Amino acid sequence: MIGKETSAGRAAKFTFLGLWLVFSLFPLYWITVTSLKDPGDIFTFPIAYWPERFSLENYQGLFGKADFGTYLVNSLVVSTVAGAVATAVSTLSAYVLARFEFRTKSALLMAFLVTQMIPSFIALGPLYLLMTDLRLVDNPLGLILVYIAVCIPFCTVMLRGFFENVPDALEEAAMIDGLSRLGALLRVLLPVMRPGIVAAFIFNFVNCWNELFLSVTLMNSDENKTVPTALNGFISSFNIDWGSMSAAAVLTILPTMVLFAFASRHIVQGLTAGAVKG
Repeated sequence: MIGKETSAGRAAKFTFLGLWLVFSLFPLYWITVTSLKDPGDIFTFPIAYWPERFSLENYQGLFGKADFGTYLVNSLVVSTVAGAVATAVSTLSAYVLARFEFRTKSALLMAFLVTQMIPSFIALGPLYLLMTDLRLVDNPLGLILVYIAVCIPFCTVMLRGFFENVPDALEEAAMIDGLSRLGALLRVLLPVMRPGIVAAFIFNFVNCWNELFLSVTLMNSDENKTVPTALNGFISSFNIDWGSMSAAAVLTILPTMVLFAFASRHIVQGLTAGAVKG
């Protein structure tokens, strides 16, 4: 009886997981199929869940009508630089918060957490005025600096948990052997922290890659626009270019999918390392 119940429960579990997998992957499948349809076949009745003929016209239009390659390069450069710098700065600040005690430590941590509760669009007006005064509007450097400032609080709190799970004895032993505190951090702690640092960088990269409000506000010219801004451009007051938007969405999703595929092991290790204190 127990065996039958166990088998039935296992079958129900895998059935539920299978249905949930289909439900989760269907939007990605539908976007991909739509991008491969001929523009004239996108709106047909009855609905075609598989294109009668495959066409690359939507992808050709991206690079012919719009300079989508430039948008991809801009997003790649901005997200990589901002993610890397934010991760480096957050690593040092998280180390300080995890290893040292000072009077404003609790207030600083609370400030980092409070910033995550404030929607970014609330600060768009003051931020635009500040970037205008600094002459960084429509400048990739200005967008990179803003993204770094946005990513640092969450990344610092995240990495602080990883540092607290690394025994102090490792650092103390390295310093006894003659290393400075900075040397112990770079040569001993950072190799141990690699999964957490990789996970933090990926989160920063994905957040910068998908961000829309700041990029729309600060980037005006076509040569400086990022991918989310380009996707937003396919929506007009009276029409939506579904074919081009679907093709652009597929090309936008691919880099993050590849990144997660190659770094999935580090992400899992990093998240589990930061989740348990011991």
